[in-house]
Amino acid sequence: MDLLTLVLIAIALGIDAFAVSLSAGAYLVRADARQTFRLAFHFGLFQFLMPVLGWLAGLELVHVIQEVDHWVALGLLAMIGGKMIWESFRETESLKKDVTRGWSLVGLSVATSIDALAVGLSLSLIGTTIVFPAVLIGVVASVMSFVGVRLGERVSGLFGRRVEFVGGVVLILIGVKIVIEHTL
Repeated sequence: MDLLTLVLIAIALGIDAFAVSLSAGAYLVRADARQTFRLAFHFGLFQFLMPVLGWLAGLELVHVIQEVDHWVALGLLAMIGGKMIWESFRETESLKKDVTRGWSLVGLSVATSIDALAVGLSLSLIGTTIVFPAVLIGVVASVMSFVGVRLGERVSGLFGRRVEFVGGVVLILIGVKIVIEHTL
């Protein structure tokens, strides 16, 4: 597989991570360097690991995963997005949860990287090795996530709490988009 095709695949897989990072940056308002690094690192790590897992899984396991992966992604994104919407109506900033920690981070990382599992399986079926594509996918997702958080912060500064609400809606819509794409 040529480099241009791999870069385009990596960008396509990184779009969801970018959109979620944009929402997270808006939600956090002032993400510090650690939060930005954690989100970018984990999104990149999961985008790296999922193609490897898909590549290793083989044809049989993909049928099981394919039946529910889109619903898992929707559930995770809807829970986190719903929480962001709910918190956008709360008065105090101190009630905000850091989405770059704990189960929120894991849930977002899984939800944004599930499609990479199928890409890894596809690469194994066409006989492509996985190391370089997985590293490229992970690095691209990490960079896109970093940019997304920083851009989300700037947008939040301009529009305030409305961006937190919109960010939650965006997460839910990404989940719906994933379900629609898998059911068509």
